[in-house]
Amino acid sequence: MAPAPARPPRLLLCAFGPFPGVPVNPSQQAVRDLLKVSRPALAGLHIRGEILPTRWDALARLDALLDAFAPDGVVLFGVATRRRRVCIETRAVNATRDIPDAARRHPAARRLRTDAPDALFTTADPARLLAALRAFGVPATASRDAGRYLCNASFLEALAWELTLRRGDGGTRRPILFVHLPGRTGRPSGVSRLRMARALSGLVATFAHGARAARRQAR
Repeated sequence: MAPAPARPPRLLLCAFGPFPGVPVNPSQQAVRDLLKVSRPALAGLHIRGEILPTRWDALARLDALLDAFAPDGVVLFGVATRRRRVCIETRAVNATRDIPDAARRHPAARRLRTDAPDALFTTADPARLLAALRAFGVPATASRDAGRYLCNASFLEALAWELTLRRGDGGTRRPILFVHLPGRTGRPSGVSRLRMARALSGLVATFAHGARAARRQAR
């Protein structure tokens, strides 16, 4: 009997819904737009897009999604209204501020996870991803961390999930990334929606190289 064909690499793209002060979250539209861009480098991938509610209890939903889908790479997209450039986050911190979510609920504790270190760092390659964005003329920079709200919390959750798997399967490193989009539109000044979609699609295509490598190593 011939062996069953290997499954394609899985890529999870998550955006967020509205929250206080941001009635329309541009990360949702950004993910929808980038998935419409035809890009051969993404052929053969199983890409799943999800919109997470901006709620503290959505972290459990993210955990369940990660376990069920078992992605080889995860890209989370959020919005940072005070920033002017696209930001590649380099780490997540195991802390939060007492800020209400979209349901007006507050975090249960100041420390997000008792089983995680004070900070976890992205397992993706920020330099390559910044270059992918800048190739389309999109201003982008690396950021020290993802803040203390649900963007940071979800990033930490995904990194903690990846670390647990890596410890259990011999060191397979799955790329995990958080991208903050700027302003109310999710685009830097002067960048059209179409150019932004192409740039983010290029970023995901670059990111996918790491996801494919993780899948090959895990087999």
